[in-house]
Amino acid sequence: MAKQVPELSIFFPFWNEEKNIEQVVKKAIPVAKEVAKKWEILMIDDGSSDNTYQIAKKLAATDPTHLRAITHTPNRGYGAALKEGLINSKYELVVFMDGDDQFDFSEVTKFIDLIGPVDIVIGKRKRRLDHPFRHVLMTLLKIWDFVFFGFYFEDIDCGFKMFKKEAIQKILPLSSEGAMITTEILAKALKNKLRILQVGVNHYPRKFGDQSGGNPRVIFRAIRESLDLWRNLHYGRA
Repeated sequence: MAKQVPELSIFFPFWNEEKNIEQVVKKAIPVAKEVAKKWEILMIDDGSSDNTYQIAKKLAATDPTHLRAITHTPNRGYGAALKEGLINSKYELVVFMDGDDQFDFSEVTKFIDLIGPVDIVIGKRKRRLDHPFRHVLMTLLKIWDFVFFGFYFEDIDCGFKMFKKEAIQKILPLSSEGAMITTEILAKALKNKLRILQVGVNHYPRKFGDQSGGNPRVIFRAIRESLDLWRNLHYGRA
């Protein structure tokens, strides 16, 4: 029997994940029932052009007490989806996992075991199963964040993180709409002296859908958002 918490908000960001969303959510439901007395699952659709949101609505209709479908249009970016989830989660513990089915949600028990004395627990992929170019981008991101923001984490953009609700309140508002959202979260968390732990998680190959992280438009947007964040942090507006 896993350790059970009083309440837990779970959210998944989705963008064009019509082939993944149902499996991701249905695998999470029995885990949620086991680890939390009260729980909710938020399906955050980032303006998908496929049937992702339609499937989310059908899933939500099967259990309106626990499942919610949220969307925004047009597509705004990964950061916008994470902000939507963080803002709309109602319980005292909040966890998100990327909706591409590359993580195993049952590993949330590792996060629950660690969250007590800390404010945020972030996953670190034991072996990242992505295109080699994504590994290069991760290395560059770690260097970038160390130079500009003075911190180092083994896996900054791992899409599996848990927060105490009070920690989220301290880092809001968040401005990044794209890939730099994780850098902004960690930079503001450290500025507010929040306690952060890392925990190893397994990572699996993507079976369906496409990754957008290596898209040049996404990369240039991330650089712009990072520079904006640096200015805001240093000039007292963040």
